[in-house]
Amino acid sequence: MALQATTSTFSFSAPTFRSTPPHALTSKRRLSITASSSGLSSPPLLSLSRSNLKGRAFASDGSTQESPSVVCFGEMLIDFVPTTSGLSLAQAPAFKKAPGGAPANVAVGIARLGGSSAFIGKVGEDEFGYMLANILKDNNVNNEGMRFDPGARTALAFVTLTNEGEREFMFYRNPSADMLLEESELDLDLIKKAKIFHYGSISLITEPCKSAHIAAAKAAKEAGVILSYDPNLRLPLWPSADNARDEILSVWDTADIIKISEEEIEFLTKGEDPYDDSVVRKLFHPKLKLLLVTEGPEGCRYYTKDFSGRVHGLKVEVVDTTGAGDAFVAGILSQLACDLSLLQDEERLREALMFANACGALTVKERGAIPALPTKEAVLEALLKAVV
Repeated sequence: MALQATTSTFSFSAPTFRSTPPHALTSKRRLSITASSSGLSSPPLLSLSRSNLKGRAFASDGSTQESPSVVCFGEMLIDFVPTTSGLSLAQAPAFKKAPGGAPANVAVGIARLGGSSAFIGKVGEDEFGYMLANILKDNNVNNEGMRFDPGARTALAFVTLTNEGEREFMFYRNPSADMLLEESELDLDLIKKAKIFHYGSISLITEPCKSAHIAAAKAAKEAGVILSYDPNLRLPLWPSADNARDEILSVWDTADIIKISEEEIEFLTKGEDPYDDSVVRKLFHPKLKLLLVTEGPEGCRYYTKDFSGRVHGLKVEVVDTTGAGDAFVAGILSQLACDLSLLQDEERLREALMFANACGALTVKERGAIPALPTKEAVLEALLKAVV
């Protein structure tokens, strides 16, 4: 599956969009957006085969590149999404094969938006694993930290879609390759040179990946890298709800940025009201820089030590919500990687969150996660239409 990307430059009557967050998109403010495309496609893929991989990431193409700004750690898998919504898995007539896995989605999302990203994780030394490696490479995601396991398969997930595009998952990973990443296989140099290290909680479920996760986050923290955490709760993968809650919270206080959903707040607080700010504030630890609560089509809430508020989302026709939260994370991290001072400036943070909301909204208009992640051009166009 070849997902091509082009490099474009945008300006909001000021510095380039990539280095500064979008100005507030209100009907009272005059917007001037220009776009120019280089017409260049992604770098050519390297030839992949069992003989030249042998359990490790394939070599760099030799080009001189800066270290990725955002390194994403965790699982990458294949989602099988039904072509017809509103049916059970057994009733679905066919499925669309779509690359996914929350951390990988975020990495690709950032690259699609013009940022620099890397993925660290493990897939099987099988055709699906090779396919996923190709997709990362084709989307300009650094995959030098990717590993291949000859003894375990790439993880699969079958997704049931309701008529409203909401999802239920059935996973095939017993064990899958992503669960078997070892601490000794980590590319610590890649992690330490990043600005932001992003991860979820699925990598905390089993050993040896749990130890690798903890070691990677520790190395990032000691190097002064910002830690970004999206628990991405998937209860069917955990031994029990209590185990999931305990493990998710076990790394809570080390994160600098946390993104959670309303459902995850209710789960972590054992049933408390996710719309009550006092409940949300219970999850705000002393060293946290930013807590984000996503609310689907309604947008998001944000909390820092000094201010809090809500940014409304874009209303779109929902086809499949898979990857929407990851697209949101990619949107905000792509902005923070360019300028961390956004965390102290509420007006500019709100503008960046408006951009992130648009990223999430556009993703639900197509089936699958990575195939649906928007480009910078698409996001800017959607924001312009929203203020006309």
